Amino acid sequence: MRQVVLDTETTGLEPKQGHRIIEIGCVEVIDRKLTGNHYHQYINPQREIDSGAIEVHGITNEFLVDKPVFKDIAAEFLEFVKGAELVIHNAPFDVGFINHEFAMLAGNYGKIEESCGILDTLAMARKKHPGQRNSLDALCKRYGIDNSMRDLHGALLDSEILADVYLIMTGGQTMLSLGGDSGEGDVTKTKRLSAGRAALKVIRASELELADHEKRLDAIGKKSDDIIWRA
Repeated sequence: MRQVVLDTETTGLEPKQGHRIIEIGCVEVIDRKLTGNHYHQYINPQREIDSGAIEVHGITNEFLVDKPVFKDIAAEFLEFVKGAELVIHNAPFDVGFINHEFAMLAGNYGKIEESCGILDTLAMARKKHPGQRNSLDALCKRYGIDNSMRDLHGALLDSEILADVYLIMTGGQTMLSLGGDSGEGDVTKTKRLSAGRAALKVIRASELELADHEKRLDAIGKKSDDIIWRA
């Protein structure tokens, strides 16, 4: 299964007001492993960036002057993501901007949904953690992911961090809480996942431990006829 974790940075919040994409960052995940393959591009939006947006991502108008315009990178970008499931935090935002950019081009680009599946991790997080903050920063804190390098937003860095969040959020239990509920800050730090990481070490029970386990089940069986461990 091929997935592409994607993030964009933009000149503002609303494409209907003429705002444009200025950065695209994508990381590839195959069979739930980061492959190291990525796509990253800065884009000249051919318009001014809102000051509020600059405060968020730190990308200036001057920096983008010599960067390619979207029409020059559209085919390359689509080739990278085509056929994959896009994993995006707050997908309607990024998808809306991508489709707006495609709609401005001559040629039969269509909508990104026609070439890719879309998975919204914000919607997933809201369902999994109702009533809690589910920003990318909040999820990093909840799942113990180190995002200390993230002083400003950046599309490639955010997509790398989101890949970590997504893989942990969909991978089952990530921490063990003993003695009561754990606060969001009470977590074990998780190292960045990578394709080259060593396989998890499996420690199997010894014959003595298995025998002790069976004795314990026998004791439980004297009080209950329904032992799920022997089902």
